[in-house]
Amino acid sequence: MRILFLSRWFPYPADNGSRIRILNLIRRLATRHEIALLSFTSSAVKPEHLAALRPWCARIETVPYQAYRPGSWRALAGFLDGRPRSVVDTFSHELAVRAVQLARDWSPDLVLASQIDMAPYALDLECRARVLEELELNALYHAFTRARGLKRLRAGLTWWKLARYVRRILAAFDLCTVVSESERQRVLAIAPAARRVEVVPNGLDLADYRQDYGPPEAETLIYAGALTYSANFDAVNYFLREIYPCILARRPAVRFTVTGSLEGVPVQRLPHPPGLQLTGYLDDVRPAVARSWVSVVPLREGGGTRLKILESLALGT
Repeated sequence: MRILFLSRWFPYPADNGSRIRILNLIRRLATRHEIALLSFTSSAVKPEHLAALRPWCARIETVPYQAYRPGSWRALAGFLDGRPRSVVDTFSHELAVRAVQLARDWSPDLVLASQIDMAPYALDLECRARVLEELELNALYHAFTRARGLKRLRAGLTWWKLARYVRRILAAFDLCTVVSESERQRVLAIAPAARRVEVVPNGLDLADYRQDYGPPEAETLIYAGALTYSANFDAVNYFLREIYPCILARRPAVRFTVTGSLEGVPVQRLPHPPGLQLTGYLDDVRPAVARSWVSVVPLREGGGTRLKILESLALGT
């Protein structure tokens, strides 16, 4: 079968949870099917990263991604649109045209839209079946239920528009996948007429984690996650303020490493206690995790499941 895989994230290197899931799906699907990948990318793709995907993808095409800008004219116009504002602002006509051309030239049997961002591009393509992969709703639903005052009103409007949008687009998909049963129940609560909603749990290929990175270093903690993501920033801020001081009082030599990009991150808002190290982006986070005593995941926001926990377990941390 020919599968046109529409991806919000270019999957290599697999340096965040979304990319890890996408890469593993492509690798597994490619053992039985032919894959064409059309992906957004936040920066120019290195030749070696393209080469790494070629064993699994018959065709690879990329389009630059424009991140959501709440103050842009398109986002402001989204207040009057039935779709979520982020969908309106980030829609790429270039990717839509490329998707139509690729579908016409390559004639896929199935179109797989990975995450809700890619759903609009799958709707008008000629194919026998459509799959919406990894639909995530709980994060926004919880943001709405936990908000207060004017923030609750705004979060409620966002949730209402999202629920309405999901209900409409799911009518065009033959299958919707989610990562957990709680996500499945959330989808069915707002779209009971959805054709089919199935749980496809997150997972890892243990063969990618078998290298010997050396023994763990004493009294070392690590949080693997870019602070550019608000849920990660909240997690580290909470840990440094509420938990780390208790550990530091008992173990003064402890060190806490936070990995991931710091671009545009207001690090001055974080406490800077003794032993804290912000590494910035690491090409490969596995050695840092493997050589740590404890991996901490104090996440209080977000949805889905925590691939960083699976990575830690795979590395024996």
